This record gives sequence, C-alpha cells and structure tokens, in this order.
Amino acid sequence: MTIRQRKALRITGWVFLSLFLLGCIGIGYAYYKREELLQSALERATRKAKRDYNLDVRIGSAKFTGLTSIAFANLSIVPEDRDTLARIDRAEMSVRFWPLLAGKIGLSAMTVENGFLQVVKRDSLTNIDFLIRRKKRDATPTSQRADLSNVAESLIDNILSKIPDNLSVSNVLFRGMTDADTLTLLTQTATIQDEVVNSTLKLNGNQATWHLTGTADPGDREYDLALFAEGQPLQLSYIQKRYDLKLQADTLRFALSDVNRRGSEFKLEGAGAVRNLRINHPAIARTDVLIPTASMNARLFVGENYVGIDSSSTLRLGQVSARPFVKYTLSPDKVYDLQLHTDMLSAQALFNSFPQGLFESLEGMKVTGQLKYDLAFQLNTAEPDSVKFTSGLTQDNFRILEMGRTDFTAINRPFVYTPYEDGKPVRPVIVGPENPDFTPLNQITPDLRNALLTSEDYTFFTHNGFNEKAFRSSIATNFKEKSFKRGASTISMQLVKNAFLSRNKTLSRKVEEILIVWLIENEHLVSKERMYEVYLNIIEWGRNVYGIGEAARYYFNKTPDNLDLGESMFLAFVVPRPKRALDWFQSDGSLQVRNVRGYFKLIGRLMAKRGLTEPDSGAYGFYNVRLRESLRREVPATSGFPADSLLNDTIDDEIDDANNDGVGGFFRRLFNGKRDEAERPAVENAPAPTSQAPTETAPADTVKTRKQLRQERRERKRLEKEQRQPEENGS
Repeated sequence: MTIRQRKALRITGWVFLSLFLLGCIGIGYAYYKREELLQSALERATRKAKRDYNLDVRIGSAKFTGLTSIAFANLSIVPEDRDTLARIDRAEMSVRFWPLLAGKIGLSAMTVENGFLQVVKRDSLTNIDFLIRRKKRDATPTSQRADLSNVAESLIDNILSKIPDNLSVSNVLFRGMTDADTLTLLTQTATIQDEVVNSTLKLNGNQATWHLTGTADPGDREYDLALFAEGQPLQLSYIQKRYDLKLQADTLRFALSDVNRRGSEFKLEGAGAVRNLRINHPAIARTDVLIPTASMNARLFVGENYVGIDSSSTLRLGQVSARPFVKYTLSPDKVYDLQLHTDMLSAQALFNSFPQGLFESLEGMKVTGQLKYDLAFQLNTAEPDSVKFTSGLTQDNFRILEMGRTDFTAINRPFVYTPYEDGKPVRPVIVGPENPDFTPLNQITPDLRNALLTSEDYTFFTHNGFNEKAFRSSIATNFKEKSFKRGASTISMQLVKNAFLSRNKTLSRKVEEILIVWLIENEHLVSKERMYEVYLNIIEWGRNVYGIGEAARYYFNKTPDNLDLGESMFLAFVVPRPKRALDWFQSDGSLQVRNVRGYFKLIGRLMAKRGLTEPDSGAYGFYNVRLRESLRREVPATSGFPADSLLNDTIDDEIDDANNDGVGGFFRRLFNGKRDEAERPAVENAPAPTSQAPTETAPADTVKTRKQLRQERRERKRLEKEQRQPEENGS
C-alpha cells in the first residue's frame, strides 16, 4: 500500500468518525430535548387536525417512557358539532427502531386501557363525515389514473405496520349507533404475546361472547386467526333486522401468508374458511341453507389498472374443489373476466357437497361416475354484443342410481299438474287420458307446434336443454338496458320450472332448474316429444285456461288438430302474455292489425324459410282469425296496448334479428320485456351448463350491435329509395 493510499484511508476514517460523533451528539441532543420535541410535534398534529378535519384533539398528558415508547393519558377526539369519535384513558406504544431509521413507523408494542371508539349516525349526519369532506377536497381532476398496485401496496403497508408485535387491550368499546339501532362490541381483553393471539369480546352487552384466537407474526406479516362464539353460532342480529338476511357460522378462519410486490403487480396470498355456515334470505332459498365446510386458498393480484384472483387459487366446498379466476380491468375499457374449472370429480361427492336446503328436489339422489365443470365468461362493457360465455358439465360414465326427493321421470306417466297464481294453487290439471282436454302431440296440428317452436325455442329438438347463443345475447341486451329485459329460457327450462319446482322466486330455484334440465336431457329421462307434449298441455293460454285442448276450445271452439295456420299463430303469439289475450281482438272477433300483423309476418316468413309452411303474401292467416262469437262480448272496448313499431320497412330487420337470436327476443321487445308470471322464464341471469365439452372462451357473436346493423340497412334502403325517386318521377 502506498503512502498516498494510507493517507486517503486515514482521511476517510476521520470523516466517518466525525460523522458518527456528530450523529451521536445529535441523538444525544434529541434525547435531551425529546420531551420538548414531542410536545411540539403533538401541537402541530393537533393544529393540523383542527385545520384540515375540524377535529378537536385533546391529550391530557404525553411523555416518553423509554427510548422509543410514548405514553398518553386522557386522549379524546371530537369532530366539530358531532358526537365524540374516540376517548382513551391510557395508551402506550413503542415503535420499531430499524424501520424508524428508514422513515417508516412500525409499532413493536401497544397497550390500550379503558376507552371507546364509536360511529354515530343521526338523521343523515355522522361523526365521520370529516373523512368524506376531506376526500372531496383532495379529489382534484386529473387525466392520469392512479396505479392501483401502488395504492394497494400503500394501503396494506399502512394497515399491517400498525399491528404491533406485542399487544394488550382491555375494556375498549366499539359502538355503532343509528336513530333505530345500536351495535356494541366490548373488547374485554385482547393480547398478542410471543405470536399468540387471544381475546374475549362481548357482543351487545351479554348477548354473546366471541373469541379471536390464533397466531400473529407482524414482523413477517403472517397471520392465522379464528373467530368463534361461546355456546352458540356467530351471528349479528342487526344484519337480519336490517337486510332480512340470516347469517350464522360456527367458526370463521382467516390466514395471511405472503405480501409482496413482483414486478408491476402487488400480490397477497392467504386463505379463508367457514364451518357450518347458515344462510336464510327470501331471494336465496325458502329455508335455511347449511354449508358444513367451505374454504378458499386465494392469491390476489393488483396491477396498474386491474385487480383479480389468480387461477392458482382453490375453492373448496364440502368434498369437491374448483379453480376460480376473476379479473376486473378498469381501463381503457371496463372488462369483467370470470372462469371456474374443476378436474374430474366423483359425481356422488359433488351431489353430497350441495348445501343442504339449496336444491330440495335433488336431496338424497344416488349417482355414479364422474363430472367436470367449466365456465368461462368475459364482458367488455364497450362492446357488450361481443360477450363471451361458455358453461358445461362433462360426464364420464355418469348414471343416476336412485332418484332423490323428486322423481323426474314422473312426467312420463299421467300426473296432476297444479298451476299457481300469486303463490296460491288455482286448480288441478290432469296431464293424461283421464282429462278430455289432454291432447297427445301427434293430435296437435303441426302449424301450432311449429309456430310455438319458432317463437319460443326453435332449436328445442336439437339442443341439450340450453341455448348458449341466446344466453350471450340475453347478457348483452340486459347489460345495455341496465335491467332484465330479456331471458334465455328454453322450453326444457320452462317445463322443469312448472312441473317440478316451487313458485318461490329464489336464486336456488333457478340454479336447481338448470341442474334438473341437465339431468333430464343428459340422462334422457324424458324424450323430447314427451317434454313438448307435456309443455303444450300445461302452459297457460289465458285466464284459467291451461293446455292446448282448453285453449283451442276457449278461443275458437275447435280441437287442437283442427286449428288453421292463423289460429296457431295467434296461440303462439299470446304465450308470453296469456292473461291479456282478449285485448288483441276487436269487437267483431278479428285481430287488431297494428298490434299483431307484424308478428304473423315475422313468424310466417321464418316458418316458410325453414320449409314449415308455404310462403304467403297475405300475412299467414292473420285476416282469417275469428274469435268465437260467445267470447266477443268479453273483448275490451279499447285495447290497453299501444300501437307497435312494426312498420313495413323494419320487418326484414326483425327477421334478421330473429334468425340470429330467436324470435323470443323480438317478443320481449314487443312486450317491453314483460311476461306473465306463469310463463316468465325462470332463469334470466344464471349460467346455463350444457352436456357438451366446454372451451375456455366462446367466439364473439358480432362486433357491431344489432342497432348499428339495423341503422346501416335502413340507411341503404333510404339511399336506394332516393336513387329510384328521379326515375319514378321521370316516368
């Protein structure tokens, strides 16, 4: 080593020594003046709380009790003109030393004794309104959206850094108050000691005693916690009272195993589980739904403009598991992605895993073989007509060994059908030879059979119970209309709804309907011909008119085999609104031109195109329809229906739409999306499984909306008309 190098090392050493000494002097001075610095910092914080949030923060005393620990006494926070937000008799906290050197505050210990934290709502005002006002003041217009991964990382870091390695809480009350209700949770004790969590919580006085136990390692950000109640399930009566929702569980479990950032994504890994979850709500099921065990190992990710659940996550329900994938993209367009896939599962294990009380007709069913389920859904809100949806059950040697509570083969034999009105039975209808109005399928005129299939479910005899294309169109239409304007119910689904299920409008009934249809179609429990025969003999055709036999006699004094094309068209026409069938007639028994003729032309042209009837320029029997004379006196003097929009230059557009998505879509547009209760599709927003092998995604139906296509066709017709005008004038 040269002299110059030794000299440089000595200078460097003296510099570092000087800096170290200066640092020690600074630390010593800060330690000597720390009380003054603390008071100064608290005064600044108090002024800032008053200036920015209108909070009156008062601290009885504050002092250091160690190198990095501070004790407070008689702390209170009161928003201006509002109820007290918090009050603490005594609090002491210590910060972690090394994070403090990096400018981050992390708590190593905390003690809180005797106090309360409350949220109070009086009329429309709360004592946390200051947070909302602050958020509005800080919200400045900007063309650049915040990076969601950064926001999530900052939020999680701030929350987790405030959880101390050692915690001791005693007699701290959390209270929520409104004009009508009060909810309290008293923390008698809560401790974290040597990574062990224990707590005792009193809900609403002595209504229930809860315990939160488990392990916590705040330094490594690892948690495994369980919440349960003594001698009774976990339950909040406030939720049941406020939302008519009963939620009970024996144990809730939560675990957080990893929090990190990988490239541009912020990720969290954890798990959740519930034991003996009980749910009851009128929209879900008519009885309690019990889920004995359910859990999920979840990997959440947050990117610059999206959030989601990774496909490596696992969802478990009873004896079966599935892999979910969820992604919500915010920009440049809002996009919803959802997938759910399983491996081949024991079919009996799957049926055993159905929550008790959810699918009553399937309870007790014995099956064999294996099943695999796949669902893929994607909706770009900027192009709803390009929605992608596939849903399918793939079976391997699946067979039904024993029916459950309901025998789905019962409709192969004569049976009694009971229609309901407003939840009450109307009258029994015998579906079989004992009923003189029962009509076998081969004794119903082909015109009626074909007209109804064309309008309701043209692919009934070729599909497996579901029409995915119609369902995709239904999703797109309902999204654009922001309401349920259109369903995707097939004849199979309507039959199952009427023949086997209760009239309770619940989510469970809709899903149960899908499962029953799949079982009937996949196992060929009932032939297509018998299904259609039963359907035609039980659906409502008018007020207290059920089945085609009654309908043909009621309106035209005929038998179903003697109906002509026009009469068949009319009966197909009124299926969606049977109770208002007479409103379409005039006093002389003829049909209203404006309201009905367009439909006749539409259905007739489709039938002629498919070879089901002869082409007819006279509206396919429309002008020949006559209501029987004795019924004409019941025809209203004026119709309650507005004139339709089926002008001649739009009929072709409607036919094109019908060929693309079924005439049911036209029907629902004609009726403003409404149907009578007896024949309204039971499933309007639930995924429909099919027996075909699923794919990950489905091809888009179209990029342009039907409205755009219609506008283009009308514009072409207008231009052609303008071009013909001079020639016609010249001639």
